[in-house]
Amino acid sequence: MRHIRLLATTLVFGFAMSAADIASAMETNSPAAPQQPQTQPPSQGHKAHSKKTKPKKDSAIDKFYAGYHTAYAQIYDKKDYAAGIATLRTLGYDDNPDVATLIGYASRKLGRYDDAKYWYEKALAADPNHALTWSYYGAWQAEQGNLLKAKDDLEKVRVICGNTDCPEYRQLKGVIDGTATY
Repeated sequence: MRHIRLLATTLVFGFAMSAADIASAMETNSPAAPQQPQTQPPSQGHKAHSKKTKPKKDSAIDKFYAGYHTAYAQIYDKKDYAAGIATLRTLGYDDNPDVATLIGYASRKLGRYDDAKYWYEKALAADPNHALTWSYYGAWQAEQGNLLKAKDDLEKVRVICGNTDCPEYRQLKGVIDGTATY
């Protein structure tokens, strides 16, 4: 499902990705690109989505995705968590569940556990069915020594996306079982 979402995002928003880039993204355990921001950029309103009006090449949505992908690479590829957080914060979409989740993940990797909890809860307030957030939050719970709560979060992930084809489930299960880090 994540692979379909990545391909759809690539097609819908016209990202220039080679077949090798798509295959590489499909092989990783990192989350896919974010969904469209929950909050419409103020400069475009609803006109950007009408059939008659095409968004400008340098639209707020394009800037959001460019910034998100930069932060994504800083966090997952370069492990530069502080720079990734700074990039995400400049986007102005802190209520977007993908943004908040990624800030939470980077905060957790920096050992800023209170910040991570804040961002995970902010992401879940925006989208209570965000499997990646529940999975990361469960890993946070496990790191805090609260395995019962981590198992509760694992069950939420299972309900959202299953347990066989869901990488978020498998990764959190590995953390709980002590066979993986996340």
